Amino acid sequence: MPELPEHKQQQLQTLERLAQRMDRAFRIPLVGVRVGWDSIAGLVPGIGDALALVPAGYILYSGYRMGASTPVLARMAANIGIDTLIGAIPFAGDLFDVVWKSNTRNTALLRRHLEENGNKGEPLPKRLGRRKFSSLTEPRELRLSPACTDSSNSQRKQRVIRRHPLVRPM
Repeated sequence: MPELPEHKQQQLQTLERLAQRMDRAFRIPLVGVRVGWDSIAGLVPGIGDALALVPAGYILYSGYRMGASTPVLARMAANIGIDTLIGAIPFAGDLFDVVWKSNTRNTALLRRHLEENGNKGEPLPKRLGRRKFSSLTEPRELRLSPACTDSSNSQRKQRVIRRHPLVRPM
């Protein structure tokens, strides 16, 4: 997997620390289960789940800014939606919040996507500059440009412009 640039690595570590505080900040002594501020805030009906959306939305927005693809952002939004909808159920939702940990899932999704697609976050002109065009995908301007023609293009038949039989020449 390609190594991420330093600034993206720092942003991911910041998001992972935020997810750790929201999902796994405290350990329940007798049970050994880790809970975070998301689960604790969820105990307050209505307000707690709404407050837990703020850091989750920040992680989603940061993923967008870091160049995550649309399917990855959709999966992240689905994780947040599941956490919010089921978390709104009074007692069962609080237990679900302890198990689901959507923020940790989202940062793991984001890290995996960015590591697999390392250079795809580059600007479009830079990527197009390295790309090889085929005769089917090259822009029309390049096909018609005399600077880009080669011997194979000169052997092509000239395009014949056909006129409608009823049109008179002027």
